[in-house]
Amino acid sequence: MPRVSPRGRNLPRNSVKDRPSRWRMWSRRARRMVRPAAWAGAALLAVGFGFAMLHAAAPGGTLSTMRERLGNATGFAGLRVRNIVIEGRANTPEPLLRAAIGASKGDAILGFSVEQARARIEQLAWVEHATVERQLPDTLVIQLAERRPFAIWQHQGKFVLIDRAGQIVANQDVAQFRALPLVVGLGAPTAAATLLDALSEHPGLGARVTAAVRVADRRWNLRMKNGTDVLLPEGAEAAALEKLEKLQSDQSLLDRPLAVIDMRLPDKLVLRPMPSDGRSQAARPDTASDATSLPLPPGVHPDPARATGPKRPT
Repeated sequence: MPRVSPRGRNLPRNSVKDRPSRWRMWSRRARRMVRPAAWAGAALLAVGFGFAMLHAAAPGGTLSTMRERLGNATGFAGLRVRNIVIEGRANTPEPLLRAAIGASKGDAILGFSVEQARARIEQLAWVEHATVERQLPDTLVIQLAERRPFAIWQHQGKFVLIDRAGQIVANQDVAQFRALPLVVGLGAPTAAATLLDALSEHPGLGARVTAAVRVADRRWNLRMKNGTDVLLPEGAEAAALEKLEKLQSDQSLLDRPLAVIDMRLPDKLVLRPMPSDGRSQAARPDTASDATSLPLPPGVHPDPARATGPKRPT
């Protein structure tokens, strides 16, 4: 409905009285000027923040200081650690783990670096992988994937636990893992998995083994519980163990008083009887014994010094 003037007459749309006030015109101009300025300010702020982060990430930067200040500021608002949840810990010593986490109840939760904590935790020998999560407002969750003890390694008179990859996981309280296989010698940790996997296919033989000794980091000797040393060929352990199991099944070879069962040659099996004094022949390598009194399997020579064929490997 058209507006009616006080005098009752219609005024044109561009009447002077229809124009906005000076204040409204000024506010419109101000908004048009402020809008570009605001965008420019936001851009400058973003650029400044980017430079600050680059400086903080650089060596000697202030990222930790910024985090500390943020943590202190938010700590007053109640964002503090009240719960530390640890999942997956079985063998990792708890005092070492707590120290590696680096946070205690009451600390500012935003002043805590989850990445630095994860890196410290993964330096622990038992820990293969770790995740650290911050669950606001007051909880830290640490999840561990521990290394699994695979064998005991004896080297230079010391016993340590190793995992399947040969990584040392502990050098204390090894006795509680005495049911694990024992491997001995330089290079044994990294080569143990292949041999122990092959032995697991022959549990009857594995139950007779006291230790697996690595020789020159090339091949293995098996020390049996009765004192016999079984010399395995390099790189052909599985085939040799299968042959040994058949000899035991057919002729009870491992029940005989033998000091050495030499399987290093593919076409010959050499046996050395146990010396009359009962000591292992491995401790007396210069001793030659006559094994003619022993009933031997076909194709087996009683002494390697009399065997024909290629030179014996070491």
